[in-house]
Amino acid sequence: MQGIKHIIFDLGGVILNINYQLTSQAFKALGAQNFDELYNQFHANALFEDLETGRVTPEEFLDKIKEHLPGGTTEQQIIDAWNAMLLDFPVARLQLLQQLRNHYDLFLLSNTNAIHLEALNKQLEKERGIPSLAAFFDRSYYSHLIGYRKPEKESYQVILDENGLKPEHTLFIDDTLPNIDGATALGIQTIHLQAPKTILDVFRKN
Repeated sequence: MQGIKHIIFDLGGVILNINYQLTSQAFKALGAQNFDELYNQFHANALFEDLETGRVTPEEFLDKIKEHLPGGTTEQQIIDAWNAMLLDFPVARLQLLQQLRNHYDLFLLSNTNAIHLEALNKQLEKERGIPSLAAFFDRSYYSHLIGYRKPEKESYQVILDENGLKPEHTLFIDDTLPNIDGATALGIQTIHLQAPKTILDVFRKN
């Protein structure tokens, strides 16, 4: 951590526990037995990327998914299935963020979407009485609001530029290797967080 003044955190798999398989199971329970194929197909057709970069609205996303589900499936059922992957915010990680803010500038950079962000903030308020993730960071950057996804270089560059950060003094923590590589290419210091290690293990040593 020598020379580090600013830390950029990923969200899912770093601060928030997630399980993509639960969303797959939930959609199959709704009748989309080929959801895994659809997910890959939609990735190829950029539906999920478009949702994550704000190029399609949640309503357009839901309409597209509804085409592959039995008649009578409600939007709320689709939203609940889509949010099934979102698990919990371990309190020790949130406490760590509060401690780190005394020593570093903290930023959040997440590939996410409007549906998930709304669910996450509701969950945080219900479980912890905290209205949004913004409480833990100096600034938060979400792909669907900035129009770029990791590992696109622009997603990191916007944080550096808007906050006057020097890459050599900035640490980025993510659990996905391509995202780490994207940050490294800009000269940002990185930690590839691999399970079972958590951010508690990273900062316990410093």
